[in-house]
Amino acid sequence: MPIDRSLGRNVHFYDASKPGVALGGLIQNGSVTESNFLEMLWVLLITEAPLRVQERASGHVVTITNNPLQPGEYDFYCESPIEVSNEPWAHRLISHNVSGREDAFRDGIRSRDGKCVISGLVNSRAYRGNWTLFEATHIFPLQQESLWIQFNYGRWITDMDNTDAVSKINSLQNGFILREDIHSLFDQYLISVNPDDNYKIVVFDDDILGLDGRILDPVCRDPANPHCVADQLLRWHFRQSVLANMRGAGEPIFEHDFPPGTDMMGEIREGPYAQERLEMEFESRLRGIV
Repeated sequence: MPIDRSLGRNVHFYDASKPGVALGGLIQNGSVTESNFLEMLWVLLITEAPLRVQERASGHVVTITNNPLQPGEYDFYCESPIEVSNEPWAHRLISHNVSGREDAFRDGIRSRDGKCVISGLVNSRAYRGNWTLFEATHIFPLQQESLWIQFNYGRWITDMDNTDAVSKINSLQNGFILREDIHSLFDQYLISVNPDDNYKIVVFDDDILGLDGRILDPVCRDPANPHCVADQLLRWHFRQSVLANMRGAGEPIFEHDFPPGTDMMGEIREGPYAQERLEMEFESRLRGIV
């Protein structure tokens, strides 16, 4: 069964006119500042007038500062109605295997990064060709390539020639090396990078790996390297993480550990986003044989 993202939240927020109905919340591990919080709210909310955000118990008003956001219940005051955005959330599969079509992506990312760019763990075995525990990760997911093409996200890619036959989704600018456990968190939008706050790592779940507040390693974002990661794609992933984790009860965290004999397709059919997940599963499997 899907996991509820709202469990464990220590920050909750409300429309002050309806103080008993939470609009959303988050797990604050310490890295989210008051300024970050206000920026996140503009992703989640639609208003026509300025918003005042006030902590219920203390009366503290949140302002644009680098002070850490304190856990608590926050009320929103606004002279116009407050609506929660219905912006679509782009769910994705956890995928650790790459097909032959992505070999160049994997090899190029390995050559550029040489380490997990979130944890900083260097692959000291790379000289032997041993990349166990390290995986090339797409920032924008392969399974959503139709959205990539529909919204022309390839315009953010500058290291590939323009050609109608290639979507550019396998550009090195759309990826980096992550440790395999961090790859799973990234695919589930449970960890992300805020390129507009010095590339700060934000963990949206309990930070059991001690990664919250770290800085994305410069090796993958050196502007002198034409294959450096695209800030626009990091920004896209961060926005998706805000939507997935902070809006309402949050989006489901999908099960991915199916023991032998489990009816994986049956479990997917009975869960949320069944049609979309089945389509992505089929597309993912086809990638491996086409």
